Amino acid sequence: MKHILIVDDEHDMRQLVGMYLTNAGYTWSEAEDGETALTKLQQDSFDLLILDMMMPKMDGIALCNEVRKTSDVPIIFLTAKGEEWNRVTGLRMGADDYIVKPFSPGELIARLEAVLRRYVKRDTPNQQWGPITIDQKGRRVLVNGEEVSLTVKEFDLLLFLCEHKGQVFSREQLLEKVWGYDYAGSTRTVDTHVKTIRLKFGDVDCIHTVWGVGYKFEV
Repeated sequence: MKHILIVDDEHDMRQLVGMYLTNAGYTWSEAEDGETALTKLQQDSFDLLILDMMMPKMDGIALCNEVRKTSDVPIIFLTAKGEEWNRVTGLRMGADDYIVKPFSPGELIARLEAVLRRYVKRDTPNQQWGPITIDQKGRRVLVNGEEVSLTVKEFDLLLFLCEHKGQVFSREQLLEKVWGYDYAGSTRTVDTHVKTIRLKFGDVDCIHTVWGVGYKFEV
């Protein structure tokens, strides 16, 4: 499960963003300023940072600059400042996206997931789930040591289910998580991709149908 760090000097904003993340299936921690965030980054590992731009002690720009000296963890600025100068400054400092307050939960989660999909840690080792090995950087899948060719969305769907092993997702949730918030296709798209993955995996049964709900990954 992805772990997100929310850095904002407003307690209510941290709790609001945290609620959205929890509802979307993420875990999260919080920090009220940049200095506290740096301490947390030294103590724990995070998959993405959400930074407010204007904060006491160390603002979001300074924090982003410090983080980029040692890490390429994805960063999204979440701030009330919408002027072009602020957006450009944040992106030039190494941020991956920029969201202006006020925002909708759908927009926040969709942008966050788009950033996470684009990001693959350079030192990420191959991941193993039973007979299935996934090379995220090379976007390769091996089943019992034999490479299986998957389409882009078959790979994304398999990886998402693997990383949430044992969790049940509806077809609508999978459409939003894998295809994106704005995807206008039918839930039959999910069924079709699951069917083709099963065919390619042969006797390896890993994507299970939960009748009346959706799908889950288990080996």
